[in-house]
Amino acid sequence: LLGLRAGGFLWSLALLASLVASAYWLWQLFGRPDNQRYLLGVSFAPAIICVLIGQTSLFVLPGYVLFLRLHRSRPFWAGMTLWLCTLKPHLFLAIGVVLIAWVFVSRSYRVLAGAAVALTVSCLVTYFMDHEAWTQYLSMMRGSGINQEAIPCISIVFRQWLSPKTIGLQYVPAVLGCGWALNYFWQRRRTWDWVKDGNLLALVSICVAPYSWITDQALAIPALLFGAFRTRSQVLLVILAAASVVIEGELLSGVAFASNLYLWTAPAWLAWYLVTCAGTSKPLNDCLVSGMIVAPDREVEDFCGVKTPRDSR
Repeated sequence: LLGLRAGGFLWSLALLASLVASAYWLWQLFGRPDNQRYLLGVSFAPAIICVLIGQTSLFVLPGYVLFLRLHRSRPFWAGMTLWLCTLKPHLFLAIGVVLIAWVFVSRSYRVLAGAAVALTVSCLVTYFMDHEAWTQYLSMMRGSGINQEAIPCISIVFRQWLSPKTIGLQYVPAVLGCGWALNYFWQRRRTWDWVKDGNLLALVSICVAPYSWITDQALAIPALLFGAFRTRSQVLLVILAAASVVIEGELLSGVAFASNLYLWTAPAWLAWYLVTCAGTSKPLNDCLVSGMIVAPDREVEDFCGVKTPRDSR
């Protein structure tokens, strides 16, 4: 509608807005800590690369962040926001199986209803725009040859190492990861907190995805910011920032996106988060109560437009 220059500029602007908004919402969700560590999210290398090359992973990120914000107070709308996550469903396999189990255990059926409504509406809109869209998409996927591409991803390297032509091997890490995720959830089902417990789940989900690029790791921002806000270690913060600089250095030096030199990144975020959790940490603020982060009254009122009782904290 606008031409290449104008369209590309607005697209990049929308991606940048998604990144900044997501980091700001996370800062609010984690209790508005009095520091500037949320800049680690805005400057996270995979997210910056998304802006530079126009990758849609930054549209997925606010969907997940809004779910974290709304799943308690506005479950139907939280389900609606999950529509954005369906732009890259392969990144959410471990999260998805736990989400379904959580819906039934906690009886949060309104989340499921919201997701179903959003998906139905989007499918109908697609159908009326182009009646052949679904068959064209299936035809494109069969002939795209993406399964033969070199992608720096643990699952694909695993398949190429054992048997390059056996596509099913590519899904073995995802199956194992989903099994681990269900066990992880089941042990915590009575006290499950998406804001706190979902972080490790998201990082594992990225690691075991059937395929993913460096840009898809923007989904790690909620977990990394959670760890950054909690940790007392300045060394860990420097390591996280340095890892982003290394990735940007690889990019500027001409390392192709398909290079296995990026293979270390997804496991690195997981390892960093585990070290952060194992080390000495501090509560985000007085909103960290009994292992559950509760939004302050002011945040609930600002975001939801409702007044809360003063003793609701």
